[in-house]
Amino acid sequence: MMQTSDSMPAIGAPLEAPLLLIQNLSKTFDGVRAVNDVSIAIQRGEIFALLGSSGCGKSTLLRMLAGFETPTSGQILLQGVDMVGVPPYQRPINMMFQSYALFPHLSVWDNIAFGLRRDGMHKDKIAEIVEKMLALVQLQAYGKRKPHQLSGGQQQRVALARSLAKKPQLLLLDEPLGALDKKLREQTQTELVNIIEQVGVTCVMVTHDQEEAMSMASRIAVMHEGRILQLGKPHEIYETPNCRFVADFIGNVNVFNGTLTLNDATHARVSSPECAHEFACAINASVGMSVSLGIRPEKIALRMDVETDIDSEASTTIQPGLSEANCVAGEVISLAYLGSHTIYHVKLASDMLLKVALMNAVRHVPYLPQRGDRVVASWHAEDVVVLTQ
Repeated sequence: MMQTSDSMPAIGAPLEAPLLLIQNLSKTFDGVRAVNDVSIAIQRGEIFALLGSSGCGKSTLLRMLAGFETPTSGQILLQGVDMVGVPPYQRPINMMFQSYALFPHLSVWDNIAFGLRRDGMHKDKIAEIVEKMLALVQLQAYGKRKPHQLSGGQQQRVALARSLAKKPQLLLLDEPLGALDKKLREQTQTELVNIIEQVGVTCVMVTHDQEEAMSMASRIAVMHEGRILQLGKPHEIYETPNCRFVADFIGNVNVFNGTLTLNDATHARVSSPECAHEFACAINASVGMSVSLGIRPEKIALRMDVETDIDSEASTTIQPGLSEANCVAGEVISLAYLGSHTIYHVKLASDMLLKVALMNAVRHVPYLPQRGDRVVASWHAEDVVVLTQ
């Protein structure tokens, strides 16, 4: 949801006093607002993700939290204390960079101890904390190694241990898994979340990877052109996107453009060039308005078109149509078998390409649609969301 007024409350503000309260924060570079009037409340213990494409303002927002950029306007309240104007080294905040920024000439042990030594901590206390951090990230046997002697995942854990050693009130992660390959990134996501939750630190992470945000964060803010378009839990963002951009950015979505032709307390109808869309409730629009509807590929069922010469017993292995109104016929023009599921591209009479994802839940299926087959795609009305532009 966008912020349009200074008097509006912080987006998603919880009832309890938040650990971090960002109020009407803006940053302008050469007359262009990189961050535009952003307000967020983040509760203690949350893993909060700023998600968006390159140039959306998420990294600039993170750098303002760290103290590396000065806001043009607004407040950053950490436990009620405004951090704007406080130098980075005086903030109870640590930041872990995408490159990890480990000192190549120092051992793993000394990298973790570096910040503690800078604070003048007694060497016995430093040793206690470093050993605790090594145990936390399961690198006890690697303390004497240099960063170049570690794998990418091990370097990432060293950087995390160094960031947590000073017990920051707030941990900032800048594309924390961006330097890892896909398989290692997926393995490390769970490890990273477990470590952060075990320590109990509040975390704000920046990522452009939707799957990373969905799997790691307790809440997500989707940013675009310096503003927050939607904020919520991962399932809320995915299942009920509030606009076309969010629906398209998070996962895959099929979008139908039509006109609202009927809307009363118990029934609504949208007519699009592809088909009629029926709803068992009113929708928030007026008759005659243009409406965009979004439906996720995995919410769509396929069955063979009745004109296709496939026996009825085989065709029932494909999910049957769910509604006479919310269905459309087309031709399979391509498919991709991905193991757990198969992606179909179905060309409709309007030339729209409908993307359908069918789970491969059964090992042996007598017949599945192939390229060139005529099929009928259908869906439940409750699985469709109305999208703003």
